[in-house]
This record gives sequence, structure tokens and C-alpha cells, in this order.
Amino acid sequence: MLKTSWFKTDKHIIIALSLLAALLCILFLTYGAKGQWGFVLSFRGVKIFALVLIAVAIAVSTVLFHTITHNRIITPAIMGFDALYVFIQTSLLFFLGVIEFINLSGMGKYLLNIVIMVALFLGLFHWLFLKANRSIFLLALTGIIIGIFFRNLSYFIFRLLDPNMFAVLQGELFSSFNAVETDLLGISAVIIGLCLVPIYLMRYKLDILALGRDKAIALGINYKPNVFGLLAVIAILVSVSTALVGPITFFGLLVSNLAYLIVKNQNHVNLLIVACLIAICTLVGGQFIFEKLLGLQGTLSIVIECLGGITFIWILLRTHRR
Repeated sequence: MLKTSWFKTDKHIIIALSLLAALLCILFLTYGAKGQWGFVLSFRGVKIFALVLIAVAIAVSTVLFHTITHNRIITPAIMGFDALYVFIQTSLLFFLGVIEFINLSGMGKYLLNIVIMVALFLGLFHWLFLKANRSIFLLALTGIIIGIFFRNLSYFIFRLLDPNMFAVLQGELFSSFNAVETDLLGISAVIIGLCLVPIYLMRYKLDILALGRDKAIALGINYKPNVFGLLAVIAILVSVSTALVGPITFFGLLVSNLAYLIVKNQNHVNLLIVACLIAICTLVGGQFIFEKLLGLQGTLSIVIECLGGITFIWILLRTHRR
């Protein structure tokens, strides 16, 4: 854990990150603003709201996944959510054609993506984890295999697409924090908010689950139903964030491990709050730099994934030294 004399308690860390997040949001709202303030603030406010939703969904799902797997170098993306998302988009384009695919409403694609991803992975979780009584690690391994399966199916369909269709598909699959459809934010906020309710109610159980399966059972936790519930919440959060901005692999790994480094009392209330605040600061601050200072001469998602990949390698090297 990172030792620092700047903040004596986690409360100070949370206050500092909250102030930083508020400052970045104010900068994003007001920097270079001209014309009608009502329009400017509402337009930019919607962008901030979208970034906050994505940050919370990714940060919370990653920390929860680390808790139930007891492994801090993997993310929910290992279960194959991104590969399934790519396969869904590729199949829609191939069978509907370019015109129908473009004309398909954003809400329709959004709901279709979420329903398919959540239904498939909840079915997998129920079959392997509850009915077959398999371990969480076999579940993760099965997710990897499913990801490879859908990825190869997508590659096969890629070869059948003409150049115009492939160009449309690439634009659809590219992760972008700057092109979130505002019509989807309301339902996304409701879904994410509903997912946060059981997490809040389980906040003390999460600390016990982090001790491991045997210790959690010994302390009176009904292990399988609780873990299945968390897997369901993770599946929903990852599906929502993926449907909003596209596949994001390493961002959750980056913010969660930064939270593990700076939080002194490693309880889940502190970890989840700090991880969410770090994610908000990263997305809002990064979008402010790329959009307002650099004039969109770059892509935030690429930089974040690069930093997340470096974090992943650093964690592996540090673990190897130990």
C-alpha cells in the first residue's frame, strides 16, 4: 500500500478526490464557453453526466470482480463481454445490411446489446456456478473460451464484408467517450442506480467475501447466492458501459489498482468510492485535455487503454518479483 504523508485518513483522500473531480467538471463546463450559457452548460453537462456514468459502471464492476475472484490483475473483460459485443454488431451489420444497420435506432441497438449480453452471461453463471457447483476460476476460464469463440466468429464474418460495410463496422466498434448518445443516458442512469442499491446493502458482506470462500462460509455468509448476485450486477454494469461507449479492457484495471494503492483502510466502502472518483477524474480530466486544450487531436480511449496496459504489465512484474 502506498505510504504518503499528504493524507492521514481515507476521509481526506475522498475529500481531495471529490474536490478535484468537482474542479475538473467546472473547468469542462466553463472553459472557453461563448454564446448562450444555458445551451453551453446543458450541452457540456450531458457529456459530463455520460462520463460519470461510464466511470462508475467500470470502476464498480472491476472492484467487485476482483473481490469475488481474489485476483487483482484481471477484469470483467476476461469473461468475453467485449468479444460478444463485437460479434453482435458484426452480425447485425452482416444480416441487416448497411442501410438498415445505420437506420436501426440507438435505443434499439443499446437494449439488444444489453439483453443478449446479460442473458448469455447470467445463463452461464447459473449453469456453471449454481447448478454444476463449479468454482469461480472455472467460470472465468469458461468466459475466456467463450470470448475466443465469439472473437473468431467475428473474424470469420469480417472476411465476408465488403469494404464499405467494414468501414461502417469499424466506426461502430471504436470506443469513443465523445460520441455517447444522449437518449441512452436516462435508462443507463436508472440501470446503474438500481445496481448500486444491492452493492450498498452488501457493503459489509463484500469485506467478508474478500477473505476467501472458506472464511466467508465460516463467518456465516451464504456464499454462492451472494457471489451469483454480484456476478449478475457485474454483468449488467459491464453490459451497460460496453453498450454506451464500446469495448473498454484496461480502464477498470487502472483505476481499481490506483485505489488499492492509495486507500489505507481497505474496506469496500472506501475502495468503491475512491475507485469511482479516480475514474471520474480520469475521464473528465482526460476529455477536457483532448477536447478543450488539444482540439480533439487525439483519442482519449486509446491513451487510457495504453496506460491500463502498462499498469497490467507493471502489476505482473511486481507480482513476479514477490
